[in-house]
Amino acid sequence: MLIPILAVIVAVLLGVVGFVATRPATFRIERSLLMTAPPAAVFNQVNDFHRWDEWSPWAKIDPSMAQTYEGEPSGKGAIYTWNSKDPKAGQGRMEILESIPNTSIIIKLQFIKPFAATNTAEFAFTPSGTGTNVLWAMYGDRNFMSKAFGVIMDMDKLVGSDFEKGLAAMSVAAETDAKVD
Repeated sequence: MLIPILAVIVAVLLGVVGFVATRPATFRIERSLLMTAPPAAVFNQVNDFHRWDEWSPWAKIDPSMAQTYEGEPSGKGAIYTWNSKDPKAGQGRMEILESIPNTSIIIKLQFIKPFAATNTAEFAFTPSGTGTNVLWAMYGDRNFMSKAFGVIMDMDKLVGSDFEKGLAAMSVAAETDAKVD
């Protein structure tokens, strides 16, 4: 009786492992929002890590998290690190790799805790009428563990909802800046 039960357990485990292994090796999550601010006002919100507290949904998780800024004050070469005791915010590092004024920003995004991962964040700013369409995307490779996690959790919905909150807050901050200028 024990051998058939073990055989079923092994078969189920192999099936789960096989299913997880067939999941895509890469991912891309993106959201966009049309904002009533000019490209420069929106671009400035993202290009300067010092301004992210105004709109980043993760900054609000732990307002007392340790934050450091290194390298350039903004644009290419700017570096931001964070370390939170709250696992929802975790620990990580971002570095702006490419910054094309009022057009696009590419960021190397490294998560250290609670799970190690290196991804790319991309922002694109496209003029549209009297405003700007802002695209926020994150993409990268998926190892076996992230594939398994993706079977249980819909990362597009989970992270995408944070992107939507961040874009809405960014819109308010950029529109406020545009009125001041």
